[in-house]
Amino acid sequence: MTFEDNPSQNKNGQEKNSPDKSGKYKISTEKVGRFVQQFKDSLLSGFGENGFPTKTVLGALIALSLVISGFGMWWSVAPDPFDVRAQAETQSARKSQPVVKGTTTTAALIGVIDTLLSKPGGYLHNDLFPPGVFLDNLPNWEYGALIQSRDLARALREVLSRSQSQSKEDVDLTLAEPRINFQSNSWVLPSSEGEYKAALRYLEAYLDRLPLKTETGAQFYARADNLSYWLSMIEKRLGSLSQRLSASVGQRRINTDLAGDPAALASTEDALEINVQTPWSEIDDVFYESRGAAWALIHFLKAAEVDFAEVLDKKNARISLQQIIRELEATQHTLWSPIILNGSGFGLWANHSLVMANYISRANAALIDLRELLAQG
Repeated sequence: MTFEDNPSQNKNGQEKNSPDKSGKYKISTEKVGRFVQQFKDSLLSGFGENGFPTKTVLGALIALSLVISGFGMWWSVAPDPFDVRAQAETQSARKSQPVVKGTTTTAALIGVIDTLLSKPGGYLHNDLFPPGVFLDNLPNWEYGALIQSRDLARALREVLSRSQSQSKEDVDLTLAEPRINFQSNSWVLPSSEGEYKAALRYLEAYLDRLPLKTETGAQFYARADNLSYWLSMIEKRLGSLSQRLSASVGQRRINTDLAGDPAALASTEDALEINVQTPWSEIDDVFYESRGAAWALIHFLKAAEVDFAEVLDKKNARISLQQIIRELEATQHTLWSPIILNGSGFGLWANHSLVMANYISRANAALIDLRELLAQG
């Protein structure tokens, strides 16, 4: 049969698309079937006849897993400490200004927050994608450092930058403090990183105004009562961390909530003895949160030693502050175990939480002594 005898076929004998009643061409069922089969073959090209991935696909998956694991291990390394004096000089050099009272403390706060945002992997506490979403140790470390940063920002706003209770708040600190207190796990609209970066800008604006002697200048009052106010906040944080760390093995504790005041009452009556134990899934979280809090406090207290030097020397309390810093530095020793062990107190295996609680408790005890020295005339 010739091409002219059968117009539905071309010269090669292949079927052409035939027009329908509307004059438009329809795609033949055979062509649709061939297209579907080709698409299916392309999807399954990386799999063998038995449905298992070929060597190429397995190699790609293994390579991707190694890359993600490598970045995860890199991002899980805690950042190194920085020199607070050098940080203060660097911050002051931006505006070619001298280092004055409050510069070192504010620069230390800026340095800690900037480290949380700019370390390898950036801020991980709100990550939704690998490898950050699979990590929990360093995100909890970040949270501990963030809590201490929030406390210092609050102390700056409420007492350190004000001469008395009736004085006016600093305009930049009133904008920085709520942004540092923004929720730590927001990914977008707005993101936690975005709020913390905005807080950095306001802290830097406050820092730039400290050396100014005009009406627009800022103030930092290095007084014993101001330092004691901030240390009281640290005291409560360390006390809470110590209790949570010690509860890793579970304890029966006597309820001392109302001790010392015979007229004290609570909204609800608790049992005389309470069982306190940290859930096993949160033991490493509390450990790394404490480690991060201690890391941030080391910088803040070293900065306080600079800005409150005259107050500490007058009270003969500098050595007490240095002892607190030394106890906190012990919490940063290298952890050789790949996991946080939770053995009993005198058992065969170590209990890293109890070791950390020991250092935190000793630092807290020295902190109480320091506040007593500051309260003396």
